[in-house]
Amino acid sequence: MSEESREVKEPREPIKAPTMEQLEAELKKEKYKRSYRKVLRSTAFSLLVVAAAAVLVAVLLLPVLQINGTSMTDTLQDGDIVVAISNSKFRTGDVIAFYYNNNILVKRVIAASGDWVDIDKDGNVYVNGELLDEPYVKEKSLGNCDIELPYQVPDGRCFVMGDHRETSIDSRNTAVGCISESGIVGRIMFRVWPLEELGLVD
Repeated sequence: MSEESREVKEPREPIKAPTMEQLEAELKKEKYKRSYRKVLRSTAFSLLVVAAAAVLVAVLLLPVLQINGTSMTDTLQDGDIVVAISNSKFRTGDVIAFYYNNNILVKRVIAASGDWVDIDKDGNVYVNGELLDEPYVKEKSLGNCDIELPYQVPDGRCFVMGDHRETSIDSRNTAVGCISESGIVGRIMFRVWPLEELGLVD
């Protein structure tokens, strides 16, 4: 056999077993990967829960609303952003938000169910025969009133009026009428915008 045809086989290097340090390092890497994935999943789930809770609070407990129109001036201005509190008790003088024809309106509670409301030609409001003290109204007016006065508020409803009496369309007009208590979104408590007007809504 010629030298050219001979196969020269290189000796194979023996396979080295991984050292204990290498095994421990690989094990640590694998544990870290598993731990990282677990923490990532847990963090993502927590963020999702917090976001869902925030949405529920905003929608159900603390609705945030933007004022449109001038029916509540000077108390609230067009463009103001306010926060309402749901499930709170309402009293005469409270500013509330309520559903009306798929919109949310903001007015002030004047009288509760069973009360008698009367308004004279100068815009003075009487509830159960007593003149209502209304420091929040700058200019009194009978406004757009087509109900028969004195008027008794039906059961389960409340009588509301805007603070800008001349232009506000409210319970004085049959187009809106008295508000069902079940349709009330909440009591307007805070103004959060503009920042210079930040604070409680009286």
